[in-house]
Amino acid sequence: MTYSAIALVVTDRPARYIGRLCKHFAHKIPVTHDDQQGRIEFAFGVGSLRAQANGLSLRADSSNLEDLERLKQVLASHFERFAWQEALALDWRPA
Repeated sequence: MTYSAIALVVTDRPARYIGRLCKHFAHKIPVTHDDQQGRIEFAFGVGSLRAQANGLSLRADSSNLEDLERLKQVLASHFERFAWQEALALDWRPA
C-alpha cells in the first residue's frame, strides 16, 4: 500500500523551486528533473514536483504513514528554506 499527500503552492516561479530542491538533494540521492517536473528518491519515499499554471505541486509517496510524515517534513523544511523570500509554506493534504 502506498500513502500519499499533496501540496500546492501559488508562485510564479515553480521551475526555480524544482531546480533548487532537486539540485540540493542530487549530490546524495537519485534525482531527475527539468523545468517542469522533478523526482527525488529518498530511502523512505519519493517526492514529486510539478510546475502548474498557478504554481508548484508537490507530492509525497511512501509505504507507511511514519515515513510519509518524515518525507513531508523533509520536503517542507527544505522548500520553505529555499522560498523564504516569498514566505511560502506547504499545506499538505491527503492525495
